Amino acid sequence: MTPILVTGAAGFIGFHLAVALLEQGRPVIGLDNLNDYYDVTLKEARLRRLEAMPGFAFARLDLADEAGITRLFAEHSFEIVVNLAAQAGVRYSLVNPQAYVTSNVVGFVNILEACRRHQVGHLIYASSSSVYGALTLMPFSAHQSVDHPVSVYAATKRADELLAHAYSHLFRLPATGVRFFTVYGPWGRPDMALFLFTRAILAGEPIDVFNRGAMMRDFTYIDDIVGGLVRLLDRPAAPDPAWRSDRPDPATSQAPYRLYNIGNHTPVALLRVIEILETCLGRKAKMRLLPMQPGDVPATFADIDDLARDVGFSPATPIEVGIERFVRWYRDFYGA
Repeated sequence: MTPILVTGAAGFIGFHLAVALLEQGRPVIGLDNLNDYYDVTLKEARLRRLEAMPGFAFARLDLADEAGITRLFAEHSFEIVVNLAAQAGVRYSLVNPQAYVTSNVVGFVNILEACRRHQVGHLIYASSSSVYGALTLMPFSAHQSVDHPVSVYAATKRADELLAHAYSHLFRLPATGVRFFTVYGPWGRPDMALFLFTRAILAGEPIDVFNRGAMMRDFTYIDDIVGGLVRLLDRPAAPDPAWRSDRPDPATSQAPYRLYNIGNHTPVALLRVIEILETCLGRKAKMRLLPMQPGDVPATFADIDDLARDVGFSPATPIEVGIERFVRWYRDFYGA
């Protein structure tokens, strides 16, 4: 069985996907640069878990290292590549936009080039609900046009989708883009709201609540995300015979190209999330109500009908259950 390449393997989603694949007996090559965008010790702890599992090998490598990516693909015969490595975070893209272009655009082109040169059978890559930008018609559908990003992060993710289509069209590379909606759960990212809130509430510090709490998010539990990804692995994108150039569908193509949303299809008010968190922690939050941040959006809501139809995707984790599991992990990991 040829190994599956998972980039961003020491990251939140990449770690969980690699664990799921290894538990199925599928070998994994995990790639990560272990950068310091957030706490490296958390990434290293995830990596130690992976390295203790049979079938895992690690490559410390940056996507922007073209020579290194070329060597990696020459050394292994990847049939499936899952590109989850990226410079994440909407707010940080206001401070360091160059990091997003380097990782999310230049790095992704290196992956695309390696996939086409080595005839990879299926590329799955991470996009984001952020690409919906200024749109307000919800639920967000992959069949909508998304040409008005409101952050540099969102713009780089949309660029990835367009680049993937070009490679699918030119080189018949089967490419499936997945737009993640507010992923949360154990081993989550410290820059995400749930993690920040938990840390602050336990420390007795105020939490920053933007748009004065008038926010809705399609919070999606990590196990549901991984379940969707696993179902997509062995279903390479294929040309859509019904695609029309005079009425183009953004989610499909005459090329082997597909876009999907992976979300919970159940938006939750941010203030409700805080209430659940307070119950799980046994403490009240001190809230600092602030205006909307640049680059942010007031609501997200995923249309997941396509993924449900094509691979039987069905998110099954209520927000109350998911937050309780996250809090249990946080207390255990940090001794809180």
